[in-house]
Amino acid sequence: MSCLIVSQVPLEDLDGERVALGSTSRTSVRLAQLLLAERVGVRPDYYVCPPDLRTMMTEAKAAVIIGDAALRAALHQAPAMGLHVHDLGRMWKDWTGLPFVFAVFAARRDFLAREPELVHQVHANLLASRDLSLTEVTKVCEQASQWEEFDAETLERYYTTALDFRLGQAQLDGIAEFARRVGGDAEGFPPDVTVRLFEPAAS
Repeated sequence: MSCLIVSQVPLEDLDGERVALGSTSRTSVRLAQLLLAERVGVRPDYYVCPPDLRTMMTEAKAAVIIGDAALRAALHQAPAMGLHVHDLGRMWKDWTGLPFVFAVFAARRDFLAREPELVHQVHANLLASRDLSLTEVTKVCEQASQWEEFDAETLERYYTTALDFRLGQAQLDGIAEFARRVGGDAEGFPPDVTVRLFEPAAS
């Protein structure tokens, strides 16, 4: 719901057309380029710009956007403008059978070696925050809707069905597959990755 390609035309018609890349997520941009090239089979003319959908649509046939701008596009702007909305995570899952990991909390191993107590405390705090927020998700969304432009029901659906907070074997396989498909190019993505899951100290 919040990492999208929004297009004025079917994706198959984007070959040689301008596609605006939102400037806020290198990973989503690279995923979109991969999907368009290898799954759809088109080679658009890409350029980077701020993630404002209306501006993007005056200058390009399609746009890659994430976050609140993507939610606004999917829920409000795209239907009003008659645009096609394609979810990047869904496209990847349909193509590979794997989940796509858009973000992780990570610590460098040398930092963990230097500051083990701090890393353990931050890790515990993150898990506690996640668990409390999901337990109290209705209350969280009611409060957030007071300053967000989305209603509480939409936010709750997003937090409980669109987002997946797990990082298990399927997600690790997704990370490795993405690295394999895009790694080694000039943008600096590694062709292989080894993710070691953090193991809390025994209590």
